[in-house]
Amino acid sequence: MAVTIYYDADADLGRLKGRKIAIIGYGSQGHAHALNLKDSGLDVVVGLYTGSRSWEAAQQAGLEVMTVEDAASRADMIMMLVPDQTQKDLYERAIRPSMRSGKTLMFAHGFNIHFNQIVPPPEVDVSMVAPKGPGHIVRRLFTEGVGTPALVAVQQDASGHARDDALAYAKGIGATSAGVIETTFQAETETDLFGEQSVLCGGVSALVRTAFETLVEAGYPPELAYFECCHELKLIVDLIYQGGLSYMRYSVSDTAEYGDYTSGPKVIDEHVRESMRQILRDIQSGTWARNWILENQAGRPNFYAMRRREAEHELEVVGKKLRAMMPWLKGK
Repeated sequence: MAVTIYYDADADLGRLKGRKIAIIGYGSQGHAHALNLKDSGLDVVVGLYTGSRSWEAAQQAGLEVMTVEDAASRADMIMMLVPDQTQKDLYERAIRPSMRSGKTLMFAHGFNIHFNQIVPPPEVDVSMVAPKGPGHIVRRLFTEGVGTPALVAVQQDASGHARDDALAYAKGIGATSAGVIETTFQAETETDLFGEQSVLCGGVSALVRTAFETLVEAGYPPELAYFECCHELKLIVDLIYQGGLSYMRYSVSDTAEYGDYTSGPKVIDEHVRESMRQILRDIQSGTWARNWILENQAGRPNFYAMRRREAEHELEVVGKKLRAMMPWLKGK
């Protein structure tokens, strides 16, 4: 399926001149968006709750700061950059009363729109600009004049120019200098959740933990198991990140490459493939989102129990001891 990619020449930053942009939240993405937009010459305000620890930090960075309610009321464009699980309540309490014709509600992830946790009025634009990198990378690459690739999507085009405005915003944070891929809220949400669950977080975590346990159960020292199944993973991921699977295979030993071809399909077999298909089906049907929403409504008892249990695993205990031997990791 072909995609459309937009660059600097496709975006007009002038569309945002004279319009106030509210960045709701000042975390990883929030600080990067706010500072990049400000450096692009745009009128930016950061919306935070009273007493937020980020309030002073944002002010010291030269940004205007006010409560979420005031920021939403005064802004023409509102970008939601607080965690998914807090967006619905914050929107209903502090932002929805200010939604009126001519305004734009923006997101960097489609979860709350796609799963109908936030339902904006029909007279406002709803769009998404989602950088494909953490906030500190979005900020650093902007200062270097490179930019971070991003996704852009329009859910609601009340004005008739929602896409143009979203592309202008993407240019303001530096994304169009790298390239912005057009998608939909549905596709971004479902692929993002699937990637996190099947590979980036869930799949990798389970693979590392299970391999560690297999070696320890076989009588090998847990320290060796940690190094071979966890610590060295970064070396491989960095090679894949730099040049794809082929570059990784080129860079490792022939022995490792042969093991890749012969044993990889035994680990990720047809049973795992079907499990991945089921994970995707649960995401597409809304089953997984419903469970996560209910978990948050119940106070997250299972989430916190799983977090505590995983933190106490031998892999984590051994890893903490071994990382103490690595002074270059201090302060990370």
